[in-house]
Amino acid sequence: MEIFLGNARISLSILGFFFTLCIMQNAMAVEDDLDEEEIQDIVLKGDGKCTTCHDEGSDFPVLAIGKTKHGTIADSRTPTCTSCHGESDAHLAGGANLSLPSRTFGKNSTNPIEERNQTCLSCHQGGKRMHWAGSTHANRDTACTACHQIHTEHDKVRNRSTQSEVCFTCHKEQRAQINRPSRHPIREGKVVCSDCHNPHGSAGPSSMLRDSINETCYTCHMEKRGPFVRNHPPVQENCAICHNPHGTTSPNLLRVRSPYLCQECHEPNTHQGSPGTIDGSYRRNLLARGCLNCHTQVHGSNNFENRRLEDLLQR
Repeated sequence: MEIFLGNARISLSILGFFFTLCIMQNAMAVEDDLDEEEIQDIVLKGDGKCTTCHDEGSDFPVLAIGKTKHGTIADSRTPTCTSCHGESDAHLAGGANLSLPSRTFGKNSTNPIEERNQTCLSCHQGGKRMHWAGSTHANRDTACTACHQIHTEHDKVRNRSTQSEVCFTCHKEQRAQINRPSRHPIREGKVVCSDCHNPHGSAGPSSMLRDSINETCYTCHMEKRGPFVRNHPPVQENCAICHNPHGTTSPNLLRVRSPYLCQECHEPNTHQGSPGTIDGSYRRNLLARGCLNCHTQVHGSNNFENRRLEDLLQR
């Protein structure tokens, strides 16, 4: 059948073909619009293919990352899901046997720890992490995610009130020490592990923040720095010779109470340093006494008037 439009003859079959083609094009456009809505990004650029399954109601909620620095979309350095977890094509394909993403960071991850840590170090390098290679935690294959939580607003290890809990999961000896009578106020959150230690490594011993134990202690105890007219050599060498900063049963964080601590260096053959006896047979002993009763300035003295007392570290 044909119809006439002016001087042209058009077959109805041709009109039907064009009509059907238009309908198909409109349907495809609607389908594309629906697909765009389904894969719309929620937090990070390109996260739509992940957030279609992983939302706050799933077994692995991820949207809280938007409340962290990793979710700051105004920062050009902000990573995407695939920056950390890889392309994960097999995981996205789904199916009956759902595979894991290309890179996971949980306890049951099959990825090597070095590979996981390198993912973090690709962005977080330099500064406080410049000594990570060769540090204690790196040499013992400690994963970054063993301490840090990424998909959460409150990372426990970055919170002063909860940081010690994270450290004590491994450092159990220090957990016991902070419960002793003489200690730093770690349980109260006034002093935290990172005030003294850099867990990412340092040039000093025991991952201290400064180049030495003394320099780290002086950041708070500045009055012990000196210089003094009369110096006490062990004080200049290492504060930990006399003190245990995590906690002790002796006052002032001393490893052993006086006079026994002093007698580790000062021989009890002269002066009043002879071993004490219960019956008091030797009157000049130090039984139940303390060296600090007389030697009040053990960290260093500025007494220069009496040369005879120059070694006594008195006022």
